[in-house]
Amino acid sequence: MSKKDKNQTIEEPQMQDDTIENTKDAQAENLSVEEQLQEDLAKEKDKFMRLFAEFENYKKRTAKERIDLFKTASEDVMVSMLPVLDDFERALLHIEDDKEAEELRKGVLLIYNKLLSTLEKKGLSKIEVSQGDTFNADDHEAITQIPAPSKDLKGKIIDVIEKGYKLGDKVIRFPKVVIGQ
Repeated sequence: MSKKDKNQTIEEPQMQDDTIENTKDAQAENLSVEEQLQEDLAKEKDKFMRLFAEFENYKKRTAKERIDLFKTASEDVMVSMLPVLDDFERALLHIEDDKEAEELRKGVLLIYNKLLSTLEKKGLSKIEVSQGDTFNADDHEAITQIPAPSKDLKGKIIDVIEKGYKLGDKVIRFPKVVIGQ
């Protein structure tokens, strides 16, 4: 064989090896492309799931806010009606003393009860506080402190000046009380 033939023979196996290597590289590239696509798909699925969860949380939060808004939408009206309730209660206390105004007392009582029941239907409720209850700064508003008439009334409520009210679960006016010192 001549030198050219020897070179060709030697080069031919190298070409076959190169072709095999190129094929292996192409397969590896294909696998890596597939793997890359699988990875991209997994990332996109993760992104989608996170976005979906975030959107679900948003829907729940806005629904809760909307419900809370509907529950307390009438808060301003309720707060402005509380002095009217207080005036009715004062009027009823003073009319009870006058025996001649029995018909007037019945009329005022009827109007008071109707107003109170209407407001209660809308979610208003009284905060029950009575004399002798333990004072709690989180639940009551202390107007003043006076010397306790007896030792067992120290730190307790002596008198309720103004009733407290709730609208749903929210306190819209704390009861104003006098406590014993």
